[in-house]
Amino acid sequence: MSMADPPRTTRELMSDILGHISRLMRNEADLARAEISESMDKLKASLAAMAIAFVLGIVGLNVLAAALVVFATEAGLAPHWASLAVGLALLVIAFAVFSFAKSAFQKIGFVPTRSAQNVSRDASAIKDRFNDT
Repeated sequence: MSMADPPRTTRELMSDILGHISRLMRNEADLARAEISESMDKLKASLAAMAIAFVLGIVGLNVLAAALVVFATEAGLAPHWASLAVGLALLVIAFAVFSFAKSAFQKIGFVPTRSAQNVSRDASAIKDRFNDT
């Protein structure tokens, strides 16, 4: 404000403050929306990859399980024991893979952390500004 500008009224100042707060809140909401959208895109890609891996894994495991049962039977194991051994081994592997996928899924994070930090910082700045006056 230059020396030639007339002093502003309280109403004008309050209007400016409310306008700034409104723009700030809109910007923070836009940031939160962008963060959530980014997380959702990562989630969709992860779920699609998991589905493809699941289908291919089922087909591959069926073929592998049959081959392992035949191999164990030819090595002298009774067919029912060979089938049991192969089935148990595959269940252990399936549990390990599922645990890994679950861990990766939980790391995606759906909370818009940058927005929360910005809102907290903005609230502190506004509070400090009003406490200074």
